[in-house]
Amino acid sequence: MPLRINLSSTYKLIANISKQVKLSEEEVLLLNSFWTKKVLNKNDYLLRNGEVCRTDNYIISGTLKAFYINVDTGQEEILYFATDDWWATDIESFRKQEPSIYNIQALEKTELLQISFDSFQRMLAQIPVLERYFRIILESYLGTLQRRIVMNNVYNAEHRYLDFLQGYPKLAAKIPQYLIASYLGISAEFLSRIRRRKKKTLN
Repeated sequence: MPLRINLSSTYKLIANISKQVKLSEEEVLLLNSFWTKKVLNKNDYLLRNGEVCRTDNYIISGTLKAFYINVDTGQEEILYFATDDWWATDIESFRKQEPSIYNIQALEKTELLQISFDSFQRMLAQIPVLERYFRIILESYLGTLQRRIVMNNVYNAEHRYLDFLQGYPKLAAKIPQYLIASYLGISAEFLSRIRRRKKKTLN
């Protein structure tokens, strides 16, 4: 159940926003009024396939995975991971208020700040500078997605794994290897062989 929040709860979000745009004290107080706090326990779902994504979700702490079920294999296909100080939302479902085609699930206890679609529109109307902030966030997301497409199409599995380790060391340290393998589009067994090869090289 969403919880009422105070300024301390939105501190990380405000700090994140302030890296890109400047907010007045009045805008900070107004922004705070639009958000609610939600806590997910491990394995709780933030969103299920077929549900409408009703909220945009900023992660205070914790880790989530976004995935769909491959109808041919019955296996999870990982779309992305999201962790502290980032976002976990089906952008298309949220924007159109139509059913999502994937799931978002907590990998550990996760604290979120949430804003409903209607509140999001009112917030942008009342704090216009946030339009620029969310454009920057979307550009960052699209850049990451574009890079992943290039990596998958151009580079082999070992290169993709090493790139993941370099780009997301904190995620790599706490996410199970089989989920990383799914994200990279390889089997867990093949990833184990890559890791053993890498360990021998280092030794």
